[in-house]
Amino acid sequence: QVQLVESGGGVVQAGGSLNLSCRASGLTFNSPSSVTVGWFRQAPGKERKFVASIGTPVGATAVDSDVEGRFTISSDNAKNTVYLTMTSLNIGDTAGYYCAAVQGRIVAVQEGDYDYWGQGTQVTVSA
Repeated sequence: QVQLVESGGGVVQAGGSLNLSCRASGLTFNSPSSVTVGWFRQAPGKERKFVASIGTPVGATAVDSDVEGRFTISSDNAKNTVYLTMTSLNIGDTAGYYCAAVQGRIVAVQEGDYDYWGQGTQVTVSA
């Protein structure tokens, strides 16, 4: 059974940083068949949007232009964990952040590409 558990959300002032984690069980990041893990976010009243993804084990990444240069996605394959390092946060980054995973792909940027989802972690950026 695949489970994804996010952590690291919270309240931060504008200009600050947060580091989100997504730990996967039931998937092996070091296996020859790739696992892609993505981060999405959803603000109140808005659709869920792609943020970034990383394909393990090769490490191929994709980052949305809205966060490029501020957010970095990385993985620790031995720990089956993906990180989203967020810097220079602004109020527009306030949202629920969700990680998702799919097997057999190196890049996945659409919500429908993913088979497994976590419960999400809230990020609130204050002025």
